[in-house]
Amino acid sequence: MPASSPLPGLVIIGGGPAGLMAAETARAAGVDVDVYEAKGSVGRKFLIAGKGGMNLTHGEAKPAFVRRYGARAQQIRAWLEHFDADALREWARGLGVETFIGSSGRVFPSDLKAAPLLRGWVHRLRESGVRFHVHHRWLGWSDDGALRMATPDGERQVKADAVVLALGGGSWPQLGSDGAWQAWLGARGVPLTPLVPSNCGFDIGWSEHLASRFAGAPLKPVAIYFRDANGIEHTRQGECVITGTGIEGSLTYAFSGPLRDAIAAHGQTTLELDLAPDRPLERLQRDLAKPRGSHSMSDHLRRQTGLTGVKAALLHEVLTREQFHDTDLVARTIKRLPLTLKRARPIAEAISSAGGVQLEGLNQQLMVSALPGVFCAGEMLDWEAPTGGYLLTACFASGRLAGQGAANWLKHFRVHADH
Repeated sequence: MPASSPLPGLVIIGGGPAGLMAAETARAAGVDVDVYEAKGSVGRKFLIAGKGGMNLTHGEAKPAFVRRYGARAQQIRAWLEHFDADALREWARGLGVETFIGSSGRVFPSDLKAAPLLRGWVHRLRESGVRFHVHHRWLGWSDDGALRMATPDGERQVKADAVVLALGGGSWPQLGSDGAWQAWLGARGVPLTPLVPSNCGFDIGWSEHLASRFAGAPLKPVAIYFRDANGIEHTRQGECVITGTGIEGSLTYAFSGPLRDAIAAHGQTTLELDLAPDRPLERLQRDLAKPRGSHSMSDHLRRQTGLTGVKAALLHEVLTREQFHDTDLVARTIKRLPLTLKRARPIAEAISSAGGVQLEGLNQQLMVSALPGVFCAGEMLDWEAPTGGYLLTACFASGRLAGQGAANWLKHFRVHADH
């Protein structure tokens, strides 16, 4: 028989930002808290995400900030009323970590590092009485409602008055968020939306020449144009990267949701790149129409537009040899180079995922309607957001809301038990 544990107050499964924030909030409300983590330490994805500079949140004004959550903006606005970007910066300050707003509007710790923040946070949680149990992987529920945990010493069963599930989505499964929880929640009647990649790259299917010579090459500056399902054209300037199979980077991440959904609806979709966003079409047409004399068309292109390397290769990728000598067509293609996206990259490669526990199956404190006493937080919920600090802010906010909800539930539970 699996070993059992005494009845704790609140069990939190998952040691990412949402789970740790739920632990902090519930413990501050006087609740006994145990955090269970499948890996050997908490916050692994948080640390990896901060490797190139920990983007905590964004300095954007609140109305625009909330709009970043798309179809879920209304629900996430309610989360942010309890813990918004300013509150997150103040919370970090309480851990001795000052923050600053970068030129892009993104908010970073002053040292750009995630580790000191996480280290200070875990230390403060331990000091407050939160208990941590690593190498405990949740396996669902036993027949009598106990939580099944796989440990190095065999299976263990844990009973709890309330549970916060903060198990992540399906991206970066090597760090713990593998989506295995879908089967256990689905079997108990929790409404789920299938997990799909978000903030991801896309496959195009380059020629062998372009893939072998330019995989890893940055495209900057460029602008992207994409027409959504409602016929509305969106555009943004920035940068992206050519991969061996297609394209990835901040520009594709910004539109990954609608691009992914368009592929699902139609089998593929098309976006357009402006390879020279700082030059109007008329100037390109005029410059390319100049006599090229003995220069090759490629040399003429370089001399008149400055386009070389991967940008020139992209023109050759979409234009035939004959079309390449039509200077007007070349100019128009520079401004609107069509790329057909065939599929999103696998969810395991994505920065984040969409889908998960449907918000309609939760109450306002993120308790699962089908499972009283069970709360969900973080990326396992059905929402998505672009990179730039929006993902992390909503994870923190949902964790705070779930932790407070669990504390309220336990107080109600115990009052009724006493009577």
